[in-house]
Amino acid sequence: MIGLVVVSHSERLAEGVCEVAAEMASDAPIVPAGGTDDGEVGTSVERVMEAIETADDGAGVVVLVDLGSAVMSAEMAIEESASEAVIADAPLVEGAVNAAVSATGSKATMESVRESAEEARELSKL
Repeated sequence: MIGLVVVSHSERLAEGVCEVAAEMASDAPIVPAGGTDDGEVGTSVERVMEAIETADDGAGVVVLVDLGSAVMSAEMAIEESASEAVIADAPLVEGAVNAAVSATGSKATMESVRESAEEARELSKL
């Protein structure tokens, strides 16, 4: 199954997004990577890399990010990781929910899961 990683500047935010996504798709492997190694607000390449490797069962990983340096940390972690992973350009919560539901499909691929996450950009809330 395609794994998911949620990268946020906040550890609690990353965990919360994973909690919401798991409510919609409890079978999806979704791993938070929030905050810095010392528990501060920020991002950590090492935490993201560990999360990618935890989420990957061999089928690959889609990474969702919040903003700014989360993108750079995710890119660096993907470069250094032995796992295959891609970043989805998607809103964090809605994209994670879409990706988690998509990842549980029997024909899910990294590309189809990433596309599902990115389709969340078009969702209207009103």
